[in-house]
Amino acid sequence: MNSSPRSLLIPVLTGVMALAGASAAQAQDERGRVLSSTPVIQQVAVPQQVCQNVTVREPARTSGAGAIMGAIAGGAMGNAIGDGNGRAAATAIGLFGGAILGNKIEGKGQSHTRTVQECSTQNVMENQVVAYNVVYEYAGRRYTTQMPQDPGRWVPVSVMPVGAAPAYGPSYRPQASSAPEVVRIGGQRPYRHDNRHWRDRDDEQWDRYYR
Repeated sequence: MNSSPRSLLIPVLTGVMALAGASAAQAQDERGRVLSSTPVIQQVAVPQQVCQNVTVREPARTSGAGAIMGAIAGGAMGNAIGDGNGRAAATAIGLFGGAILGNKIEGKGQSHTRTVQECSTQNVMENQVVAYNVVYEYAGRRYTTQMPQDPGRWVPVSVMPVGAAPAYGPSYRPQASSAPEVVRIGGQRPYRHDNRHWRDRDDEQWDRYYR
């Protein structure tokens, strides 16, 4: 009744080999010929720095000479008008008032302008490629999918027999990157031949932008 370790090992290895063979039969790496690859373009808001030149007007600058001349003139007038103890106060008032008046008179000169650059950040709408609508041919049939990058002349596909595919699964599923597509042999409806991307499969010249 006791089985030897060797006799138990044979069925185990046989089962492992059978599973490996079944896995190999379920999926095969192939590639399909790309017939067209159309960019999908969307408008995206992109922040950009926008600058413009603005003209500003600046008042005339004073040198202080007007205030000095006004103070001298005001002080002289105050000294001439004042009498006795009031002469000192009149002179001080004349100095202060003359300085203010002289500075204002000098400041009424011609103003000047200069150009300055003002910058701000604004959102600018730009057209960017967000995906590619790809039409490819495999085993005489045409399929369509959307990929994040341009696949080039060929697209990798993972072929799975119809009997190994789940009944509820889709005929093929696009991947998040340029990973293989899953095509069910015998279960995928071919791409319509009246589509504008149709190409002669025997044409050796390849043009992905053919319409």
